[in-house]
Amino acid sequence: MTTFFYSVFGFIIAIGLLVTVHEFGHYWVARRMGVKVLRFSIGFGKPLWTRRAGPDQTEYVLAALPLGGYVKMLDENEGEVAAKDLPRAFNRQPIPKRVAIVLAGPLFNFLFAIFLYWILFMVGMDGIKPLVTKVTEHSIAQQGGFQVGDQILSIDGKKTESWEQRQLYLFQKALDGATINVQVKSADGYIHARRLDFSTLSPREIMPGFLEQEVGLHSYTPEILPIIGYLDPKGPAAHAGLIPGDRIVDVDGKPMPLWQDFVAAISSKPEQKIRLTVDRAGTFLHIQVTPKAITSQGKTVGKIEAGPQIPELPPEWRVKIQYNPVAALGASIENTWSMSTLTLKMLYKMLKLEVSTKNISGPITIAQYAGYSAQIGWDRFMMFLAVVSISLGVLNLLPVPILDGGHILYYLIEAVTGAPVSVRILEWSQKFGMMLLLALMVLAFYND
Repeated sequence: MTTFFYSVFGFIIAIGLLVTVHEFGHYWVARRMGVKVLRFSIGFGKPLWTRRAGPDQTEYVLAALPLGGYVKMLDENEGEVAAKDLPRAFNRQPIPKRVAIVLAGPLFNFLFAIFLYWILFMVGMDGIKPLVTKVTEHSIAQQGGFQVGDQILSIDGKKTESWEQRQLYLFQKALDGATINVQVKSADGYIHARRLDFSTLSPREIMPGFLEQEVGLHSYTPEILPIIGYLDPKGPAAHAGLIPGDRIVDVDGKPMPLWQDFVAAISSKPEQKIRLTVDRAGTFLHIQVTPKAITSQGKTVGKIEAGPQIPELPPEWRVKIQYNPVAALGASIENTWSMSTLTLKMLYKMLKLEVSTKNISGPITIAQYAGYSAQIGWDRFMMFLAVVSISLGVLNLLPVPILDGGHILYYLIEAVTGAPVSVRILEWSQKFGMMLLLALMVLAFYND
């Protein structure tokens, strides 16, 4: 129940906060541009709280469904406007002002991400020491000269202090099929130059975890013992009577030394009753459970809806990256820019069918990540918020009708032609945009 609560609560907080930031951008700039704002609503549906304030008596609303929001401005296209208020109507504003108001939403999402990263970099971000523990035979890493015991010092001249610090940069270079230079300190203490040639990688192979799976470069991986850390309250594990803290001793008499062994045993027996020996605080119990059958990558496997207890990172492997306020701001801007360009690059390659559309996540996956990050700690949740805020900003800038980018496209066309886009074209283009977004949502739900 705890995991489910964290996922739902984390998702609502994340979406509610990010939409508020986005809509506040529209609201704040509209006010500064002299446009009359009629309503600023957080959420949709039945109003739970309303208040009118300010010289324009703007209505501030908190609605029942906190998964969105909107800013309603005075506009002749949405109703009759009194003659005295015409100069303050949105549609009467010069094109640069309208573009600024529409652009403000995504811009505030980017600024919010920069702010979150800035806080994180100043407080300090925990990471794993960039030490190579395994090099897969005949892999890109082995061909580049990497050896067990290499400590990564820099990547293309960029100082590297943790295993995670340059993952985003490596992801981008892999998509480009580039070759990067890595400076390492070997186990004997000497400095060496290594290389990673990504030219043989297919874009479809570049997924989270590609560095280990496709490149063959591994860092510290803890041994995960077969101890239940969390479970779905409605899943087979909970139904059978398993609880967090239970250690799986054997499955049908076969010993389970590690969690991966337990996963393999469960996966191989969908819809089959199996017998577990469980160590519960020193008392051994025998529990029967029937894994439910699910389809994964074309195969039917068993699943009991349970996750492991993740061990803490040993102190000798732990590093902390921390910057002063000025350096933190620079790193925050760089991170936000890199994530934004990477998102655009991934979308472009998906359109060219070079990258798998499985990289598109929907609300279920977002909720799960929100829950996981919230359970791990406030810093991981802030990082999650920053990434989703950037994605929201990039998505809204796409030139798709009904999105902010689509409205900006209309204004640019108006600037060139000297006349607003016709109502007929607006209606048809918005229907087309709605269909595109609906198709994207269906794909995201399918991936989830």
